[in-house]
Amino acid sequence: SKWSARFLLEVEKRGFALDFPTIAMAGLTFWAVLVGVIAVVIAFPLSFPTTVFDPKVLHQIAKDAIEQGGLNRTAVVYNTIAGMKARYPNDIKEAPKWVFNNAGGAMGSMLILHASFSEYIIIFGSAIGTEGHTGRFLADDWFHILTGEQWAYEPGALQKEVYKAGAQHHLKWGVAKGYKMPDECWALEYARGNIAAMLPFGYFDTFFSTIDFITLWDTTWISAKFMLENLLKGKV
Repeated sequence: SKWSARFLLEVEKRGFALDFPTIAMAGLTFWAVLVGVIAVVIAFPLSFPTTVFDPKVLHQIAKDAIEQGGLNRTAVVYNTIAGMKARYPNDIKEAPKWVFNNAGGAMGSMLILHASFSEYIIIFGSAIGTEGHTGRFLADDWFHILTGEQWAYEPGALQKEVYKAGAQHHLKWGVAKGYKMPDECWALEYARGNIAAMLPFGYFDTFFSTIDFITLWDTTWISAKFMLENLLKGKV
């Protein structure tokens, strides 16, 4: 190879006398190290656990919280958070505060419970209702309704989809819908896939509509902090 030829020329210039077995051993060592480095580079990220959460488990946690909390919306939401912490103690960390979220024309507030490069979990909703575009993502998104209702439709649909408390709405990878929370509604939302690619959807309304840079800072700080902490733990 070109590298081997350069190595031999350098040896000749410096006047080293190397016999064939020595050169062969050096060559084999070089290629063995190179293959080892490549293997580590490939295997290291693949060894990280990319997904932790199970949509079926999350759905059951949401239904249990609804059963326990009844019509008390505060109890339902915080029972859900408690259930998540109990089931995933090493991966759920409640953000220090709620923040607004403006995306796709809709406005709500959210509490981040987990953020990594392959998954996020939030409590999302609105106390007065909202309407907008779901976004079209390189990820699957599961919306577990805790209180209220969510409506949705795809292009060409003449009848709306209705998701009530206890229902799970799965927005599949690459699919976009229009959605509406006709009144107060709160949900446990779980996304799995390319989370970094979802960020622009969550940011553009700040620059072209709300100009709310305090919310932008809070969202970015909390998300980046959680992502870095998970990455340092070996969670992509």
